[in-house]
Amino acid sequence: MKMVTLVRRFLPQNPTPLRSYCSSPSSPSPATSKLFVGGLSWAADEKSLKDAFSFFGEVTEVRIMYDKDTGRSRGFGFVYFLKDNDAKCAKDAMDGKALLGRPLRISYALEKVRGGPVVVPRMSNVRDATGQNN
Repeated sequence: MKMVTLVRRFLPQNPTPLRSYCSSPSSPSPATSKLFVGGLSWAADEKSLKDAFSFFGEVTEVRIMYDKDTGRSRGFGFVYFLKDNDAKCAKDAMDGKALLGRPLRISYALEKVRGGPVVVPRMSNVRDATGQNN
């Protein structure tokens, strides 16, 4: 009950000001409805995160990442929206805003590629400013 009160206190009673963060759908942005949300308080749970982001559109899923050994939140999670534009509006409005006392860092989530090769340049192949191998 306490977290819901804090979320309600965070969101304004008049929803119009936050909608002004949304730009036209024609502006360039990644076509994704999945947001990365960093800087989460350890007190944040899926319900409080969903409540905070549902204002911008239909949230289909919320995932907070937890440490497998301690069970404590790792301080980040993901919010999935039904529509890409709703995710953009939420990102524009919530990035840098505080939730449960901590400022959020929000960006579009990147798809994690499992098992793909990681290419790391070797120092022997790196040339210095004169064109000589190091």
